[in-house]
Amino acid sequence: MTSVIVALPAPRAGELAAELEAEDVRVVAVVRPDAPIELVPGIEAIVVPAARSVLTSALIAACDRAGVRIVTLGGAETRLLGRLGLAAALPADAAGWEVVAALTAESPIPVARSTERHRVIAVWGPQGAPGRSTIAIQLAVELSRAGRGTALVDADSVAPSLALLLGLGDDSPGLAAACRRAELGGLDAAELTRLATTISTSAGDLEVLPGLNRPSRWPELSSMRMRETLRACREWIDDTVVDVGAAFDADEEVTSDLAGPRRHAATSATLQEADAVIAVASADPVGISRFLRDHAELRRLATPSPVLVVVNQVRPGSLGLDARGQVRRTLERFAGITDVAFVPFDQRAADAALLHARPIADVAPRSSLVAAVRRLAASLSPDGVDVATGDSSRGSSPVVRRLRSALAAREV
Repeated sequence: MTSVIVALPAPRAGELAAELEAEDVRVVAVVRPDAPIELVPGIEAIVVPAARSVLTSALIAACDRAGVRIVTLGGAETRLLGRLGLAAALPADAAGWEVVAALTAESPIPVARSTERHRVIAVWGPQGAPGRSTIAIQLAVELSRAGRGTALVDADSVAPSLALLLGLGDDSPGLAAACRRAELGGLDAAELTRLATTISTSAGDLEVLPGLNRPSRWPELSSMRMRETLRACREWIDDTVVDVGAAFDADEEVTSDLAGPRRHAATSATLQEADAVIAVASADPVGISRFLRDHAELRRLATPSPVLVVVNQVRPGSLGLDARGQVRRTLERFAGITDVAFVPFDQRAADAALLHARPIADVAPRSSLVAAVRRLAASLSPDGVDVATGDSSRGSSPVVRRLRSALAAREV
């Protein structure tokens, strides 16, 4: 006998449960769709509305782990279902026999899980607040919107800011606790889930490992601990977006004891472990100059991982009317960088996000900044879908193709 959970609004939930019982289907529980759904052993399927608020990444992941199939009712979110890899929804008033037919179909209802290897994506930028934390948050949101389980990690050992930007408290265990557990060999997916803070966004749930609550705790983020933590993250979730600090350890190694701890070891270790690096530069003369000074060292640390250059805060004020053209020519002349993604400056949207301590996509979904980062996330998509070309240096398609080829080479 098939065992199911019905998670629908009343009174439809009770009616469908009775119809399923009449069809010799065991209804284990009837719950509200907004209530937590406990997947007890023996459950084979759940029946839920085809709504974004119900089909969260946490529910999808839990069903994947338990081998529970998902049957959706109502067809308003067809694009969402396709993105999650779910079959088309049944009508909202589907009878019990229709649900049974879907459950007993020869082709099981697929659940969403990409076969792509789980990835670590580092977001780096030089000194001077180029906006790497803002880009990291929005990139994690857009990867989650694409159906990827996503975690956001603050590995900045100098000025961690993700907790403040997302309205999280300083008392959460976060990355430091994960690193300690990793050193003891006790860090796994279940432990990471316990240590992470889950926030709800317009794109679904996002797992966050906040950074240090005091800069003096930087020795806790050692290179070995950070590497082990990132390797555990690959077993935990699809994409781990890591916001790292600006400085490297190269200068310290010249003057310091090589066996001692490194203030910026978390940054160096993350760049070396990452499957892709997003290098953020600010679109002004000082920001571009700082970026060029550190770019060679960044490439040395990140090789062979692909590095995608993102020029943030693009505006005509500090560079004249042809801001993108000037940045493009400068990067090509002094660093040989020809593929650049541009993110426009949107002060109003950024201020709203700071005011509400939310991702920009939640408070200003139509912002041009959100659209640009969405294209950036699409360039990292395993599905390889080309996107609009409005904000790239020569159109986004060459950037997308080169980055996708580099990421694919890492899988071989």
